[in-house]
This record gives sequence, C-alpha cells and structure tokens, in this order.
Amino acid sequence: MKTRFTFILIILGIGLVITYRMIIGEQKKDVLPIINPIDLDEQAIDSNLIGVGYGHQINPFSFKNQYNMLITENEMKNNISVVEYFFTSCGTICPKMNVQMKRIQENYKTNKAVKLFSFTVNPEIDSVPIMKMYADTKQAIKGKWHFLTGDKKRLYEAARKSFFVLKPAEAQNLGDAGGDFIHTNNFVLIDKKLKIRGYYDGTSEKVVNQLIKDINILMAE
Repeated sequence: MKTRFTFILIILGIGLVITYRMIIGEQKKDVLPIINPIDLDEQAIDSNLIGVGYGHQINPFSFKNQYNMLITENEMKNNISVVEYFFTSCGTICPKMNVQMKRIQENYKTNKAVKLFSFTVNPEIDSVPIMKMYADTKQAIKGKWHFLTGDKKRLYEAARKSFFVLKPAEAQNLGDAGGDFIHTNNFVLIDKKLKIRGYYDGTSEKVVNQLIKDINILMAE
C-alpha cells in the first residue's frame, strides 16, 4: 500500500514538472518588437515622423517590378516581407546582400506567404528591363521576389517615411544620383499588418540566419 502511494506521488510530481515547464516555455516564447519611428535614430527618418511612438505602418506605394507589373503595398498585406534597397551596378555590399536574399527565397520557396522586395536606389539606370536581367541572374521566383523601380522621389520617400532604411553613416554621394543616394546594408522585416518588426545586416550570413528564425516567429503569430 505504501509503495503504491509513493508511486502515485511520483507520477503526480512528474506531471507537475511537465506542466510547469510547458507554462514557462509558453511564457518564454519569442515575441518580436513592433518598431516605430521613436525607436530609431532621428536622422534615419523623415523629420515629420520624429517622436511617433505608436501605429506606424508601411505607407501606400506603387512601383513596377521586373515583369513591368504594378506592385503596391497590397502585395505585403497578410504576408511576411523582407525589404532591401540596392542598385544593380553596385559592386560592394549589394551582391553580398542578394546572396542572402536568395537564401531567404530558397528557405521559403514553396511558402507563398513570404515575399521579398528589392527597391532600387538608382532608377535612372535600373529600368524594368535592367531589373529583369538582374533578377534572372539571381533566379528570382516570379511573384515571390520583386525587383522594384519607378520615380526616384517616391522610392526615397518610401525609404525615409516607411522603411527607415537610411542610417546617418550610410548617406553617401555615390555615382550620378542627384546628390542623394541611399547605400545601406539593412534588411527590413515587415509583418502581415505592414508593421516593422526588425532590422538586419543583409551582408551577414549569421544575422540573416536570425532573420529566418524571426520570419518563423511571425508565421506563428
């Protein structure tokens, strides 16, 4: 009788330990922050947005992709998006970044809810045909990885008013870009509700590994 009672206590104890670990595990579940302008360096954002601490979403946009299709912010809605700014003739950080973008594409090749967006910073050169040739060299999947071009002013407004990809040290006059040229290694992670959830060094395989993990976290939300 005593042995049976001891056995029951052991079973109950094991059950309590398992339950406790499940509760603690749930409490420790990773949650990504929602990033607003107030969380960023003031020089990285449009002056009108400085101090905004709540409710930032990606603004409406409209650009042509490599297939000459009009792509808007609706392509991001209800999807998880990774955004970069680059230019096709870049010989420094952009090739490294797009190696990593291709890795992300391969990880979610069959997942239609993950999209990639590569906005050009040099639309004077990066026309739709140029973007198509470049996208083909990266084996970009149609409908998944969009290479976007259009009016320079609007591209840069999106960079500063929506994605906040420009850090002060990255503002450079490179090439013939009218005295304003964004050259950044940032990848931006956007959730299904068009909110910013993270920034990542797009030249670093290790950091992009974390980005891939964070995409999985957003998928589970």
